[in-house]
Amino acid sequence: MTTDEVQEQITAEFEAFNDWMDRYNLLIELGRELPPVDQAEKTNEYLIEGCQSKVWLVPEFRNGLLFFKADSDALITKGIVSLLVRVLSGRTPREIKNANLWFIDKINLRQNLSPTRSNGLLAMIKQMRLYALAFELKNPDKTA
Repeated sequence: MTTDEVQEQITAEFEAFNDWMDRYNLLIELGRELPPVDQAEKTNEYLIEGCQSKVWLVPEFRNGLLFFKADSDALITKGIVSLLVRVLSGRTPREIKNANLWFIDKINLRQNLSPTRSNGLLAMIKQMRLYALAFELKNPDKTA
């Protein structure tokens, strides 16, 4: 499934709700469905700077693809990072770096977040792209 197809799914899920309280509940539910990150991986190495809440993003590079595990100590933030993991995990570094994350504006996510959560969203995206760049530079012959 392409990043656009995943984003279309997310958009459809959110468009099923008109009220942002219902959409927040959806975010919370999506966060609860995120597979847990091992406690041993909840270290400063994987902690995202720029988020008000604690957010851990653990990358793993396998077979030319970058996979992410994530967790947060805040329910809505965990839901937000789960959306990013859903769209970007299992992609090549190039796909991650070049992904147009249009679903964020399509579902009005940024407009319905507090300024600190909005900054956190940008920090999560930036960190995922930095991991992609790092893996691409470290493994130029294994990335597409």
